[in-house]
Amino acid sequence: MTATDAMECRACGREERASEGYPCQGCGTFICQPCNMRGVLLCKKCQEADTAPRPITRPAAQ
Repeated sequence: MTATDAMECRACGREERASEGYPCQGCGTFICQPCNMRGVLLCKKCQEADTAPRPITRPAAQ
């Protein structure tokens, strides 16, 4: 592959053809087709942000 048609997958780090991938659903960076076929829809950075603990919110007292 030439440097102009290859991109690094932001989920696994593999270098794949740019035309054979999908955008991260969080930020739009490149996710390779094999990762997408395994169900990976977010890059590593978005996966880490998505798994961060969220504060528990309680309904207001009435």
